[in-house]
Amino acid sequence: MTKGFETTISVDSVDALAELFGNMDGNADIIKEVLGVEAHGRNGGLVLAGGKENAEIARNVVLKLAALANRGERLDPIKVRYICESAKEGKLDEAEKALDSVVAVTSRGKTIKCKTLGQKKYVDAVRKHAVVFGEGPAGTGKTYLAVALAVAAFKNKEADKIILTRPAVEAGEKLGFLPGDLQEKVNPYLRPLYDALQEMFGLETYQKMLEKGAIEIAPLAYMRGRTLSNAFIILDEAQNTTREQMKMFLTRLGENSKMVVNGDLTQTDLPPDKKSGLKHAIQVLKEVEGISYVKFTERDVVRHPLVQLIVKAYEKEENK
Repeated sequence: MTKGFETTISVDSVDALAELFGNMDGNADIIKEVLGVEAHGRNGGLVLAGGKENAEIARNVVLKLAALANRGERLDPIKVRYICESAKEGKLDEAEKALDSVVAVTSRGKTIKCKTLGQKKYVDAVRKHAVVFGEGPAGTGKTYLAVALAVAAFKNKEADKIILTRPAVEAGEKLGFLPGDLQEKVNPYLRPLYDALQEMFGLETYQKMLEKGAIEIAPLAYMRGRTLSNAFIILDEAQNTTREQMKMFLTRLGENSKMVVNGDLTQTDLPPDKKSGLKHAIQVLKEVEGISYVKFTERDVVRHPLVQLIVKAYEKEENK
């Protein structure tokens, strides 16, 4: 690889240059870290300096970032890093398609899009299959995207009801010591689902739908004995189900319904003698037609960049 190669990109304005560089030149730092290419301003343009091959990759990245900025999209560090890493792997065009994939629109008009190829694969799987398993680390957007897809299905009249459920397995606390009835006890565990739905529908619409029964949020135990038809059903934190609970849940699937089962097998709160129903179901059902399994990795984490490193460190330790 040739060193000392430079390529210059003309930039329309100082503001556009500042947007590309990011806060405190954060984007330029990411380009240097991931691609080994220096980025700096010169004569109103942006100069990329480094090995020829990487400088050309960086040039494509910057042009892609400029196009995103021109469309009014925010160039946050997570997005910039993902684009750089995708370009380095030769997957820039695939990443662009993923980032352009609209999932839903919130009550305030915010467009929800995929942020990684893993998320795009997940969204496509949910749209195509009746049952989808999403498995992977926290922060990959599994729950949020599932709720967004459920809301989109409801608004498109593809579902008459949205059902969200989680197993009432506590992480280090005993439910019996918490005040209130069972519903009140499990409400803290269901809070991420409440929050996502309120953002999608708006508080007033959400409350009306809850009162009419168009939205149901309940612990997994409430699903027993039912047939769930014409519904979009999401099981969250599925790593905390037993084999029996998972079988019970999956066999609730009724006509014209869709199920999304999400979980992280590295964060199971079950007793040591209990095997996760999620792990068992993935093994048993992976060849069944109409069921899709999507595995998220640390590359799909869309929280603080440190979360990716934390997930990777824990995976390394577990693999030992």
